[in-house]
Amino acid sequence: MSEEIIFYAVGDVGPNRDDPDSIFKYVADVIKSGDLAFCQLESVLSRRGVPLPQVRLVCSSDPSVAGALKKAGFQVVSFASNHCMDLGREAFQDTIDALQEQGLDVIGVGNNIEEARTPAIKEIKGTRIAFLAYNSILPQSFWADEDRPGCAPLRVHTVYEPIEHDQPGTPCRTHTFARRDDLKAMLKDISQAKEQSDLVFVSLHWGIHFVPAVLADYQQEVAYAAIEAGADLILGHHAHILKGVEVYKGKAIFYSLGNYAIELPPHFKSEVTKDRKFKEIQVLNKDWDPEKAPWPKDSYKSVTVKCVIKEKKIDRVSVLPTYIDMDNHPQIVQPQDERFHEIYEYLTFISREQGLTVRMEIEGDEIVIQGEE
Repeated sequence: MSEEIIFYAVGDVGPNRDDPDSIFKYVADVIKSGDLAFCQLESVLSRRGVPLPQVRLVCSSDPSVAGALKKAGFQVVSFASNHCMDLGREAFQDTIDALQEQGLDVIGVGNNIEEARTPAIKEIKGTRIAFLAYNSILPQSFWADEDRPGCAPLRVHTVYEPIEHDQPGTPCRTHTFARRDDLKAMLKDISQAKEQSDLVFVSLHWGIHFVPAVLADYQQEVAYAAIEAGADLILGHHAHILKGVEVYKGKAIFYSLGNYAIELPPHFKSEVTKDRKFKEIQVLNKDWDPEKAPWPKDSYKSVTVKCVIKEKKIDRVSVLPTYIDMDNHPQIVQPQDERFHEIYEYLTFISREQGLTVRMEIEGDEIVIQGEE
């Protein structure tokens, strides 16, 4: 019988402080207690570079963040974010170098498309786990090509259908679907990774940011196809708030793990919030008041995913409710804390709101994710 493996996964990280280790002070012991841990790096780790013209908000941190991720217990990092090329190619490469120098496996990015689509395969206690990462939130030319660095793309088409075709200016229905060649490439990657490993975990930077609950059409399309191709777990992020959870063919789909250990630039309140582009984003969440807090209220609710792996299969998936304080520290909360039940009720509501197939039950200090009976 193979030994039990504990795997942890969290959403967006990107500390922006002089002592990045400190942002993980309440969660590092838990993360390090597992056998393997994953996070999504949102920010560029470099001291150089110039913002590219298509960048809306630069997200960058010091290279020392790489060491903080290592000390906190993470081993696999996706850098397939919509900020990966914010400061150009040199800063992009600096980030990868900083992470790799700490012995971290970096997924979803590379000097060309082949590298960006190459899985990281970790062997833990005789079980081989492959990690792949893709990005649907793509400023122009942020994706890798045959001879260009960037991230692994999962581009999406958007179609706006007038609800009343004879009424100009009235609201539209929004339909989204994955670009066929990108979807086909991802499914091929998953299938090949499955041939080399026992489990395949897929990270997806996708979805509609800040809007509570709502999923885009393409997310279920992509998640279902990935699972049918051999994926065992879907880890979504980018939305900066939690989104619903679903179980499809016995496999868990986390549409957004939310924020985890991420900080906005120091000049955010004084400069960015006055920008017209920010005000257009701010209206997506009615509770976003930057005078009171940098993020909307929903952004402070998070989870730490916990997977128990036995006999080369996922035996149990649960989440540890995690609350982020006003100093951006994630903290795992216990059942006697009202915030534990706030997160449980929120996850239940947003999953039900989108009609997702899932059953969530509190067992001890965890919320267990199960398919409907």
